[in-house]
Amino acid sequence: MSVEQYQRNVNSLDKEIASLEKKKAEADKKCAELQKKINSTQKSITSRTSASMTASKMKQIAAWQSDYAKKVSESADIGKKISDKRIKRNDAYTRLQKEQQAEQKKQSETLKRMQQSYENRINELSSQAVQGLRTNKGNFSNENEEDYDVFVSHAWEDKKEFVDEFVQALRDCGIRVWYDTTQMKWGDSMRAKIDDGLKKSKFGVAVLSPDYIKEGKYWTKTELDGLFQMESINGKTLLPIWHNLTKKEIMMYSPIIASKLAMTTANMTPLEIAQELKNLLD
Repeated sequence: MSVEQYQRNVNSLDKEIASLEKKKAEADKKCAELQKKINSTQKSITSRTSASMTASKMKQIAAWQSDYAKKVSESADIGKKISDKRIKRNDAYTRLQKEQQAEQKKQSETLKRMQQSYENRINELSSQAVQGLRTNKGNFSNENEEDYDVFVSHAWEDKKEFVDEFVQALRDCGIRVWYDTTQMKWGDSMRAKIDDGLKKSKFGVAVLSPDYIKEGKYWTKTELDGLFQMESINGKTLLPIWHNLTKKEIMMYSPIIASKLAMTTANMTPLEIAQELKNLLD
């Protein structure tokens, strides 16, 4: 059985137990009412009560006692059913837990295999890039030399909250930055400018955020694809920064990026991250 089937079984037993407990409560309430009537009627019979009235009351008490016995038996039967259902429910819940643990283990192993596969691919691409650089060393013309230390890929929604301050911190550290706000002018081709910026930058920084990775973000996806291509072909390093994102969200978006060591705005300031990049350049 699947986790869903075990869960449905547990839920069904819970409903049955709740229904039986309601019936038992009603039977016990009726027993209490009958016992109260019996006690009250018995107390009403005194030495001054006429024979005919006493006979009538005793007849009524006998009827109530019969009903009381039936309700007590009914309550006992329901109680046994509840006990049996609880045993089944506990067994079903134990099976559910085992199945959930097995499913979690299976998912964890699958995720580990995926991550290992991505890491192996990254290592393979890195080896190819290094070999390519060694083979072609000295064969590049001046037009391939970098004009920028870093290309900053980001979502425009994050400019005010983080990116503008981060870029300024980079420049304060003496780092040459390709940043769309300063490198692009009215009428420029976005694709041409981005392509040129990617080619002429040593490093690519991707400021990953909920706005960066959400559906429909054409330019952030284009820039990230370009950074991956530059890294795999020319060995230029892609440096991720996590901004308002969790490890799980990054993994869902891209296991390859999740496997890379990243800086995070959760515990680092823009200046601290800029200084880390400065250390790489030095």
